[in-house]
Amino acid sequence: MSRVTARRKTVRLSPAGRVERPDTLAVEEPLEIRVDGQSLSVTMRTPGNDIDLVHGFLLGENIIGTADDIVTARYCAGADSEGRNTYNVLDVRLRDPVPLHPRNLVTTGGCGLCGKSALDEVRTHTRFPLPPSVPAVGTEVLTRMPGLLREGQKLFDATGGLHAAGLFATDGTLLALREDIGRHNAVDKVIGWALRENRIPAHDLVLVVSSRASFELVQKAVMAGIPILAAVSAPSALAVDLAVESGSTLLGFVRGESMNIYSGENRVT
Repeated sequence: MSRVTARRKTVRLSPAGRVERPDTLAVEEPLEIRVDGQSLSVTMRTPGNDIDLVHGFLLGENIIGTADDIVTARYCAGADSEGRNTYNVLDVRLRDPVPLHPRNLVTTGGCGLCGKSALDEVRTHTRFPLPPSVPAVGTEVLTRMPGLLREGQKLFDATGGLHAAGLFATDGTLLALREDIGRHNAVDKVIGWALRENRIPAHDLVLVVSSRASFELVQKAVMAGIPILAAVSAPSALAVDLAVESGSTLLGFVRGESMNIYSGENRVT
């Protein structure tokens, strides 16, 4: 398996002078996702937890609803210039074939969707709409979560260049944490973990991200039935619109002892 970090030469300039030294960087490589042999998407990701990533991605795309919908998920043979397997092509075989709409673009941090049509599509196609009543979470628990997430970011400690996503129980227990060069991939990885652990729909979990809350991240939470998304930075306007439309709770700037509530205040006590 590819390494998640790499060493590169760097020159550091500071008031103390000029120093040449190696630096530890996050690895970024493409992962081609194939479904029943057909190429669906290519995402730039940090290698590791690829099976979780693909499960979460396919759930967010409404291609699967349970882990049992996938029969096998296997790396395809693909070699670099030295004949080594790159582990950058993963083929998923579905129990029941579904129509696919391949993405002919490399997936980046942008959502690729916009406006009212995007809101309508997510609201219509989620398999796990939120029930009338889901557990509320106290502010003192919510404000502890970003710190716990940060403490678990071992790759960020080494590189300073990775996003993180974590799934928490409503009592503040960290259940799963994943890091990736792309914040959307980190979310797919923790949602894929939850799917494989039979925790979807995740009506009793909180999703915490170390980044801003884009439309795409709210979309993924809604598709997984996660009622609360907390971000350490700002949401986008479209992310707030989707959270309001879907009845989910969206928190931003969750730092220290404060937070902004953009929707779903009833779940915060």
